[in-house]
Amino acid sequence: MDFGKLPIFDVLARRMGWLGQRQEVLAQNIANADTPDYRPLDLKPGPFDRVLARETKPVRLARSDAGHLTAPQADKGRDFKDGRVPGYETAPAGNAVVLEQQLVSVAETQMDFQMMTSLYRKHLGMFRTALGRGGGGG
Repeated sequence: MDFGKLPIFDVLARRMGWLGQRQEVLAQNIANADTPDYRPLDLKPGPFDRVLARETKPVRLARSDAGHLTAPQADKGRDFKDGRVPGYETAPAGNAVVLEQQLVSVAETQMDFQMMTSLYRKHLGMFRTALGRGGGGG
């Protein structure tokens, strides 16, 4: 069976490719942290974010007892993940790379890549189990 033809594996592989490209762009930003007039770059969110938003419904906490606290309402006007102001600091030489900001982005990208790898492994394990070949270890 060619797992690459299944939609879930295709989406995971494309997301991992996008994350790899983003890591390269962030590495270039860090490498040019002392280059005069350099402006940091980043990739636009890939189709994975749009597919995920389209396919998932918001989850609401259920209040099953009058003694339970109600969930606070989210601030609808603010997207916390993308709420950063890009290039909020510019060095006297015109360089706008903020190393802390770039390192946070690198860490986020690494965590996302690890999550995609884990999802890929879990789905392979489910297929192995369904085929009777055992799903452990994956």
